[in-house]
Amino acid sequence: MKISNVVVAGVMVCAGVVSAQSRLLVAVKGTQSLAVVDPTSGSVVGTVPEGGNTGHEVIASADGKMAFVPVYGNSGVGKPGTDGDTIDAIDLASGKVVGKIGFNHGVRPHCPLIGPKDGMLYVTTELDKTITIIDPKTLKVMGALPTGQEQSHMMVLSHDGKRAYTANVGPGTVSVIDVPGRKVLKVIKISDNTQRISMTPDDKWVFTADQTKPQMVAIDTAKNQVAKWIPLEGMGYGSTVTPDGKWLLVAMADQNKVAVIDLKTMQVARTVAVGEYPQEVLVQPDGKTAYVSCMHGAGTVLEIDLGSWKVTRTITTGSSTDGLAWAGK
Repeated sequence: MKISNVVVAGVMVCAGVVSAQSRLLVAVKGTQSLAVVDPTSGSVVGTVPEGGNTGHEVIASADGKMAFVPVYGNSGVGKPGTDGDTIDAIDLASGKVVGKIGFNHGVRPHCPLIGPKDGMLYVTTELDKTITIIDPKTLKVMGALPTGQEQSHMMVLSHDGKRAYTANVGPGTVSVIDVPGRKVLKVIKISDNTQRISMTPDDKWVFTADQTKPQMVAIDTAKNQVAKWIPLEGMGYGSTVTPDGKWLLVAMADQNKVAVIDLKTMQVARTVAVGEYPQEVLVQPDGKTAYVSCMHGAGTVLEIDLGSWKVTRTITTGSSTDGLAWAGK
């Protein structure tokens, strides 16, 4: 990890060692690296090169000690290019890639999540039309869940660990998957193209962005069917729900804004101007701060205070900043 000797929140960080406090992890596609951000100072305290590979997304282990970066390849979803076949396992204390999970064929691994109950690493492997299940301690593949669709790019897991929902980009569908039974329960048609996906803390609603019209789709998980369409000012992309379940935050890449949807009314309550081409939104576990990755320009992550709805800080992370994850409490 390329780190100079600095003081972060009163703790010395030096010679490739990062303090055990919480960190913001940022996948930087342009530099093919993982940026480690100290949320207290708002500065990048380290970068981990991915060895010439390109990871789009990242997740931290449950204990915050490891990061997992699926190496997708050099293309966009559904477009020609290289097909990634590995996942980097990164030790955050040393800032080094300490292991690789290999698939022995191109799968374009993309969205990683940690199972809320079993602690397994779940990763979309879209060319296989699956979600692969991996033991994050041994780095061994334990099995797979079918999605039944092409381009299963992003996913969410229910908080009881029993259901998975994937956004299938080109087909414009959402797959509903029985995790224990390892089978597809239903495929829900959304539009001709859909992107990204999020879920409320009570597991009652799943949201995905229609890529043919400026609107979000709300899926009632009790019926597993589209229940509402939420108009937006621009095309929605990455989204997340605040921990209190009150707000859905949606990046609108074509507007350089984040829409804030009131989940009581299912309407946009306000918008927040951010950087160029926002991609992903992440909320700190305490629900007070959100981060938005902005891909174009210098490549930045903007910090939003969720009390005032104002941008409080801009963190320059690098060209084509994309996936975000939180390590620690």
